[in-house]
Amino acid sequence: MKTLEKASFKKAFIKKVEEVSGEDFSESTAQHQYEALSELVMEEITAEWAVNNSRLHKMEEKQIYFFSIEFLIGRLLKAYINNLGWDDVVPEVLCELGLDYEAIQAKEHDPALGNGGLGRLMACFLDSTAAMGFPGHGNGIRYKFGLFEQKIINNEQVEVADNWLKNGYPFEIAKPDKSVIVKYKGNVRTEMVNGKLVFIHENYEPVLAVPYDVPVQGYHNKTVNSLRLWSAQPVEDFDLSTFNQGHFLKAMQRRSEAEAISQILYPNDNGFEGKQLRLKQEYFFVCAGLKRIVRRYKKFNHGSMDGFSDKICIHINDTHPALCVPELMRILIDEENYEWDKAWDMTVKSISFTNHTVLPEALEKWPIDMVKELLPRVYQIIEEINRRFVNDMNWFYPDQEARNYSISILKDGHVHMAHLAIIGSHSVNGVAELHSKILREETFKDFYAVFPERFHSVTNGVTPRRFLMGSNPQLKTLLNETIGDSWTMPNKLSSLEALLPYAADAAFCEKLGAVKRRNKAHLAAYINKSQGIQLNPDSIFDIQVKRIHEYKRQLLNALHIMYLYNTLKAYPNMDFVPKTYIFAGKAAPSYYYAKEVIRLINVIADKVNNDTTVNDRLKVVFVPNFNVSVAEMIYPAAEISEQISTAGKEASGTGNMKFMMNGAITLGTMDGANVEIAEAVGMDNIFTFGLSDVEVANYNAHGGYRSLDIYESDPRIQEVLEQLINGFFSNTSTFQSIYDSLLIHNDTYFVLKDFASYADIHSASSAVYRDQKKMAANVGCQYCTLRNVLK
Repeated sequence: MKTLEKASFKKAFIKKVEEVSGEDFSESTAQHQYEALSELVMEEITAEWAVNNSRLHKMEEKQIYFFSIEFLIGRLLKAYINNLGWDDVVPEVLCELGLDYEAIQAKEHDPALGNGGLGRLMACFLDSTAAMGFPGHGNGIRYKFGLFEQKIINNEQVEVADNWLKNGYPFEIAKPDKSVIVKYKGNVRTEMVNGKLVFIHENYEPVLAVPYDVPVQGYHNKTVNSLRLWSAQPVEDFDLSTFNQGHFLKAMQRRSEAEAISQILYPNDNGFEGKQLRLKQEYFFVCAGLKRIVRRYKKFNHGSMDGFSDKICIHINDTHPALCVPELMRILIDEENYEWDKAWDMTVKSISFTNHTVLPEALEKWPIDMVKELLPRVYQIIEEINRRFVNDMNWFYPDQEARNYSISILKDGHVHMAHLAIIGSHSVNGVAELHSKILREETFKDFYAVFPERFHSVTNGVTPRRFLMGSNPQLKTLLNETIGDSWTMPNKLSSLEALLPYAADAAFCEKLGAVKRRNKAHLAAYINKSQGIQLNPDSIFDIQVKRIHEYKRQLLNALHIMYLYNTLKAYPNMDFVPKTYIFAGKAAPSYYYAKEVIRLINVIADKVNNDTTVNDRLKVVFVPNFNVSVAEMIYPAAEISEQISTAGKEASGTGNMKFMMNGAITLGTMDGANVEIAEAVGMDNIFTFGLSDVEVANYNAHGGYRSLDIYESDPRIQEVLEQLINGFFSNTSTFQSIYDSLLIHNDTYFVLKDFASYADIHSASSAVYRDQKKMAANVGCQYCTLRNVLK
């Protein structure tokens, strides 16, 4: 990368600020400074971007395209500056000019393009491929409003539109000349042309897919890949004729229907219209993305699609882009004139599939009638794929017709998207060793019996460039001073093993503890400013941040806090290590139970934080609107990382890795990637509790668990559950649905069953913390080995 010269950068920055503001530099605002810095960064990146695009058009290397309905990329300004190698010069220049680098960064709105781990995984993949110099590109939707901005009002989640584009987005370039048409509805007729049956899609409703490209800059290298996001627009700007006839609303209808496709991530799909809109979204970015790939490939290959699968990999991130399978077949057969068998061979060799769930009930499926009406030609191809697959299965396994039907794409009136993705891919992977095992042995065991060679395990990963080097610069500096900076290079994170001899080094541990203390103080200051809650940075920061869901068991954490509160009230003079519990995460707007858990956490926080008899030793915070930027403050401050999903339910998790990178110890079940973390760090360096995945599976298969038995035998549980409904919080803050789920509906996710071991492991973690604090002479040394912190 080109070295940034300090004096010339300062001059260029001042000039750029004055250009964007139209005023003297001294009159500029943080917004002007952000816009100017963003323009300077883009000027540097786009020059290399053009060179990369020219190289990629030559197809010298195999290229991978990640198709995902989410890309949770976070703020990019700081990431670009770090990757360009400007991270020493830029903060220094801004400081000399009397400017606040953090305030400038804060002017960038997090792109609202994802919800959780699925979208963040794709963002990390894009970062890593660019850092490694590989040609890897993203393909998704440019949502106008993304998911939603979460507010907590009267202790409840309230969703408001997250208009992240209201001030524009400086890191995208519109490419209207590369727009494509996506076709919905209509009818398909056939005719014979030169002895071949041809399918013609007529009377369709066209939507224009307009691409916006975001550069993905590699770390200290010249690679610049692309994230292409598609925006839905009407083909005709405005129906003037209809408007002039006085049909004003009708004239706007077509525009509204088109723009709705890229309006919001995950529209509520409880009703027909919501379901149809989500299916429209899935086909929209699949169709547009494949057209882009085909156009680029044919330009390289002199108009031919031959050899396509040798140069192109299309990776499906979960089932949302599973329509890649029939859509690529449609292109190859209808537009490129390949015979079925050849087209199928090319399709399977080109497509790979990552599955993100172990829950059969969560696997995506669409009503056949809806797919047939909305995507008539695509449905015909799905039907033919299924017919041929079932015929093959019945031929090879004639005595297993029931099994063969169970793995068909079309069954029970629905199109099963995971089945479509598995049948149409050459590689299927889970996202952790345990998850992959469950897929092979339970969720997709019948597919595994047919295609054992297709199933692989690829444990999720996270980028250290954002979640350690970028979010925790003080830790980065300490590590560089201690062992050098070789670990910062792509694929060299294992160099951190050089830290192991320093695990018993008192001076190093003191410095490490000081870094943690400063990060905790930084988060505490943010929470105090944004929520008015004062935290004690010398308390244990115990943190659970992730999407709110029953199987992730934020409820278990909340009930345990209620138990601790009750204990402190009963024994005010007890020896108790001060603890601060921090939660964050969004619940789907239609997920009533998850929203009740959020309300419970906030009601508990009100109760605890306003009780002066305990709030110097116990605090509870729910941080609203969890996003990547908030996460980058939270991870470095954590000391205990709560990863407490019901064993066998969490596919992988990536928050556990981000916490560990920043020196937090995992407290969790042996689930998802926690299992591999335990193997890497050793059981002495992780706090585990609860049922195993085998025990959970056994209860689910054979019964034998009765939550009332736990309730009746454990007075701690009796007390906290009764407090949910007896007016303990207030007469209006009762939680009957949660109470009923645990006792009447027999506690589906084994919250009560794991409560005792969860309480015990928390006691153990507090004891370890107390002992280590004494041993480190109150300097805040981490209570785990460096192997655990940074493996």
